[in-house]
Parts: sequence; structure tokens; C-alpha cells
Amino acid sequence: MGSPRLVLLFSGKRKSGKDHVTNSLQLRLGSDICAILRLSAPLKEQFALERGLDYERLLGATEYKEGFRADMIRWGEEKRRADPGFFCRIIVRGVCQPVWIISDARRRSDVDWFRSEYGAVLQTVRVVASEETRRGRGWVYTPEVDGAESECGLDRGVDFDWIITNDGDSVSLEQQLSNLTGFIHSKLGA
Repeated sequence: MGSPRLVLLFSGKRKSGKDHVTNSLQLRLGSDICAILRLSAPLKEQFALERGLDYERLLGATEYKEGFRADMIRWGEEKRRADPGFFCRIIVRGVCQPVWIISDARRRSDVDWFRSEYGAVLQTVRVVASEETRRGRGWVYTPEVDGAESECGLDRGVDFDWIITNDGDSVSLEQQLSNLTGFIHSKLGA
């Protein structure tokens, strides 16, 4: 495993389009240059193993996942209280690409861990979308989910290096992604 030359730590509310934005960046950069790392993947895998659930179905944006979301959040919080870097350490094992995109930071402990480990090459990125846009993408306010730390933990106290507005304006999104891609290339010396 090499050290990353750039770590982009993404966060945003449910249905803000984090996956769309991070996948678009990886397509621009190439998977040989850029790895997408998901904090939720090891969480979902271990949660599924302990409860005899279908891991693959927990990965998608499905009703199946939504049915377990609140329990999964509580379980993940217990793991993080015991060891704040537990899921962070798992996802960076064996990654060799020079650019790492962490697509789903949700808690201050995630930001703090990545800052302590990769602060010199870390950039924080917040993806934002209006509630109206998010509703159009299928978001429904759920108090035990949308009021939890997993959705609100980074609403305050983090000065993001980049804010990407993803409200459905493809021209605006294209310009923002071009700016971020240009920055990434400048860090890689390309």
C-alpha cells in the first residue's frame, strides 16, 4: 500500500448525490488513479454477517436497506464509540491509487481520523442539495435517521475545502466538477 497523494473526504445529506458526484470524478480520473472508498461498506458487511442479512442488498438504495437503516446506525455508533477509527482503517487497507475518494463521511470522528492520518493531503468536500431536490430523488424525512449523528454530525464545526451544489443543474455541476478535477490534476503534477 502506498501513501495517497490526495484524499478527498466527501459528506452530504441522504440523496444529495454523493455517489453520483464521486462516481463522476472517478470516471474523469480513471480507476487506476482514483479509488472510491466507502465507510458504509465494512459497516454494512459486518452488520449483515452478525444478523444473517443480505450484504449486497444493504449496499443498494433499496427499501431493504432502508428497513435496517436505523438499527445499522445504532450498531455503527456503538462500534465507533469503542474505536473511532475502526471503519476508517478497514477501508484504506491495500489501496494503491494516488487519489482516494472517501464517498460517505458522516461523523466528526471520520473527519478527525482522516485529518490525523492524512492531514497534509486531505481535502474535505460537502455535497449539498435542497430538500426539494432530495425529495425528487426519493428522500423522505425519517426522524430516527435524519435527526441522527449520521446525518447531522457534519452540519456544523467543519470548514469544508469544497462545496459542490448538486441541485440538478448539469451545467453548474459540470463546472464545479471541472474545477475540482483541475485541482486534483494540479496536486498530481499532471
